[in-house]
Amino acid sequence: MRPADIFQFSFQALIRQRFRSAMALLSVCIGVSAVLVLTALGEGAHGYVMKEFSLLGSDVLVMFPGKSETTGGMPPIMGTSQRDITLDDATQLKQRIAAIKDIAPMVIGSTDVSFAGRAHTVTVLGTNHVFIPVRKLSLQTGNNLSNSDIRAASNEVIIGHKVKTALYGNDSAIGQWLRVGTYRFRVVGVMSGDTDSFGIDLGDAIVIPVAAAQQLFNVNGLFRLLIQVKPEYSLEATQLRVIDVMRDLHQVEDVTVNSPNAMLKSLDKILGVITLGIGALGLISLAVAGILIMNITLINISQRTQEIGLLKAIGASSKNVQMIFLSESILLVSLGTLTGVIFGEVLVLLGRYFMPSIPFATPLWALLLTVTVSMISGILFSWRPAKQSSLLQPLEALQARK
Repeated sequence: MRPADIFQFSFQALIRQRFRSAMALLSVCIGVSAVLVLTALGEGAHGYVMKEFSLLGSDVLVMFPGKSETTGGMPPIMGTSQRDITLDDATQLKQRIAAIKDIAPMVIGSTDVSFAGRAHTVTVLGTNHVFIPVRKLSLQTGNNLSNSDIRAASNEVIIGHKVKTALYGNDSAIGQWLRVGTYRFRVVGVMSGDTDSFGIDLGDAIVIPVAAAQQLFNVNGLFRLLIQVKPEYSLEATQLRVIDVMRDLHQVEDVTVNSPNAMLKSLDKILGVITLGIGALGLISLAVAGILIMNITLINISQRTQEIGLLKAIGASSKNVQMIFLSESILLVSLGTLTGVIFGEVLVLLGRYFMPSIPFATPLWALLLTVTVSMISGILFSWRPAKQSSLLQPLEALQARK
């Protein structure tokens, strides 16, 4: 039999067994699309987190309370130290280290804000005028916080665009008073976009002077310090100098100072392993699909023994019979893989449409690996049943009952 004849015969056999073929095709499709979607989710999370941290820039150091023992590792989420990082520490760092250009202290909390009888729960970020340019944020309208002493608890506030819509609607918020907890602040600016900062949706947050935030939440310690280094100084040398000064101030090394490069490298490794892990979970579904194809091929052989006998009786060789069943499996796997790729990529595109801030994308290695594994598993799992069908004797096969 010519290859074209084998292909045509196999295709007609699949058409005759529509339901069985559809189930096998669906299993392969689900397996392939699962791998593509899972790896796209991992890649999207990887890209999103890396983008957020890269926004700090290559000239910024981040100081966390608590000592991390692993060099270049991730900082402690909620650092514990013998002493808090304070505004006095920030002032001392700026005065004693010539390499420091600016410092943005951070205090974070949550409270209710209200205006004209309308209330809204927001995240409050206490900082100074340095935060907006260091984080590369933009203002929709208005101005940044004033450049004043960080110890001054002025009543300025910048609000996110979601807060503006919830409390002021289409009216201008600039110059309006906003009640934050038990304090009153005057709106000086509105942030644009939905940019996140350290996991905070700034569209649904407000920014007030750090000293005012300390009063509001009755705290003395700072959550973080963003330290911007002058371009002519080495980031690594400044990092060591900051640690030395803090050790001198606290009499113990109880802070962690990381550069964006160290954090990005650590994050890249962690998120890369996660992406590979969820991709491996998706590949398991392909193995299940291969087992299903093997079972379907075995059922096919048991129900088509007379057909096999007839083929051999009219001159088909054992190799021809084997190739017929292998061709059926290859057709199923090929169609299932193609459908799975299309379906998976459509889901990925939908994810990017509804969540444009997350860069969902199937990595090329995942696509190539999925297609390769799908095709190889389909052939391998159907090889033994197809080989078994070729060993049937014509007379025995013709006399077999369905």
